[in-house]
Amino acid sequence: MRVGRLFLCGGGFVMSLLAVPALPIPQVRAQTAAPASGIADRLAGLDTAPEIDLAALRQQAAERIKARADAQPQRRPPIAPQLARLPQVRFEVVFDADSSVVRPASYQTIGSIADALYDPKLQPYRFLIVAHVESAGRRDHNLALSQRRAESIRDVLVSTFKVSPKRLQALGLGEEQLQDVNRPASPVNARAQIITVGKMEIVDPAKPATPAQKGGAAAKKPR
Repeated sequence: MRVGRLFLCGGGFVMSLLAVPALPIPQVRAQTAAPASGIADRLAGLDTAPEIDLAALRQQAAERIKARADAQPQRRPPIAPQLARLPQVRFEVVFDADSSVVRPASYQTIGSIADALYDPKLQPYRFLIVAHVESAGRRDHNLALSQRRAESIRDVLVSTFKVSPKRLQALGLGEEQLQDVNRPASPVNARAQIITVGKMEIVDPAKPATPAQKGGAAAKKPR
C-alpha cells in the first residue's frame, strides 16, 4: 500500500511517494496535502484556452490499443501532448485495488484541491481531471479503469466538496500517456492531474424587453 502526499511541481513542490511495508493488518494514514493557496497559484494564469476534444482523445486511445500499436510502453507517444503545456498539479489518490473507489486517506488531498478551486483567482476557470494507470495488465482494462477513477475524483469534488460540476471534466488515459516513460510500471504513472483548460462562459443576465421588442414602440390601443 502506498500513502502519498500532494506537493506542487514545476518550481514549487514535488510529489513524494512513501513506500509502506506490508503489515499483518493494513493501515491507511491520511494524506498530508499541500496548502490550497499553493495549488491555486499553480493552476492560475491560463491566457489562451486550448482546443481539447475529450471524446476524440478517448477514441484515439481506444483505437491505438485495439490496433495493438506501440506495444512497448516506452515507445508510445503521448495521446494528448497539449495538456503538458497547461497549468496543472499532479497528485496521488489511493483507490481500492483494481477499483475506482477512493480511499478515505485521499479525501484530505482532494479537499485541498477543492479549497483551491474556491480561491477567487480560480473562480473563472474550468478544469480537467486526468487519471492514469501504471503499465501492468491489459491496456484496454487500464484505460477504462482510469476513466472511472477520473470520474470518481470529479464526483468527490462535486458531491463532497460542492464544486460546481460545470467547472469539471474527467478524462482517463490509462497507460497511454506515461508520466515516467523510463519506468512504465512505476507507481508514479498512477498519479492524477488537475489541469486548467479554459474559462467559464459568462452569460449576461436577461434584460427587460423594450417596447420595440414587444411589438413596436408605435403600437397603440384601438379607438
